[in-house]
Amino acid sequence: MLGSVQRGGRGASMTALNQYQRLEATGRWRETVAAKARDVIVSFGDATLVLSDPGSDLPLAHWSLPAVMRLNPGEQPARYAPGADDGEMVEIEDDLMISAIEKVHHVIESNRPRRTRVRHWVLLLALLGAAVAGLFWLPSALLRHAVDIAPPAQRAEIGQMVLAEIEKTTGSGCSRPSGDMVRRRLAQRLIGPEADIVVLPGTLEAARRLPGPVTVIGQNTIAGPDSPEIAAGHVLAAQAATLDADPLLEALRFAGTRATFELLTKGSLQPAALAGYGEYLLSRPAARPDDEILLGYFARAEISSEPYARALDPTGEAVLGLIEADPFRTQTPKPVLSVREWQALREICDQ
Repeated sequence: MLGSVQRGGRGASMTALNQYQRLEATGRWRETVAAKARDVIVSFGDATLVLSDPGSDLPLAHWSLPAVMRLNPGEQPARYAPGADDGEMVEIEDDLMISAIEKVHHVIESNRPRRTRVRHWVLLLALLGAAVAGLFWLPSALLRHAVDIAPPAQRAEIGQMVLAEIEKTTGSGCSRPSGDMVRRRLAQRLIGPEADIVVLPGTLEAARRLPGPVTVIGQNTIAGPDSPEIAAGHVLAAQAATLDADPLLEALRFAGTRATFELLTKGSLQPAALAGYGEYLLSRPAARPDDEILLGYFARAEISSEPYARALDPTGEAVLGLIEADPFRTQTPKPVLSVREWQALREICDQ
């Protein structure tokens, strides 16, 4: 066998592989177990062990250095294979080449745990990221699912809980037999067959739609110079606002993830979960729906939108869209209430 040849040296700071880049030695190579052994030149490539024909210098095989394994540790000549289950084998007698292969392989093996630790850290960070994302995504998904599957009876039950919380701040809803008949009839016309309007004593900034078919208005909405058209406009605006903000979703967001989970699993919400929600709800400004959407509600109810718009802004500047696109600007709208009905509704909070 020819001895090894090291063509030129490099500094001590080089990696083990670079240190032996120009090292060559002869060896005996079998392509398969049954193949006849032939002479080859063994040298280092880029993270590979290269086996070349000594006559033409053409490479015959490239073995991945991390996968190279010694078949007979401690024995001479050293025999190597490109993998555990491979029939290919090379036999090397040169001590310097054997030492170089062992050293490079040792360096690669010693670096593996560090890469494994890096992979572990990457995996841990990925799991941590997924957990953090879950903390933000899961509550929102849970709320949406609860809202999507809530039956009307469940919505109505939660709506009554919210109403009870509001009444802790405003006092109980007003009630007189004649006024009750009018508010229910008005609710059916503006909202739907099972709907209800509750008049709360005192002042309320605007009408608020609660979960279920209940809308609350303040006594101020039916008192003073206001007309039935203005009161109806507030109710319609509350309905239009629910297209962007479902009142059940808002209530469950206040109640929290745990209460929502209990609602999904047990079918009911504990009243304590909404403690303080009435005061919180009334402290927030009522959402103003898009003019185009709101005008659709006025058109379906056959009510002019201008009286409501003028009540919001007597100058008309901020509500120009509701005035100019009034569906009954050139037509006569259907009366909201008769004079007698309007008077009965206005007296609903009288003692």
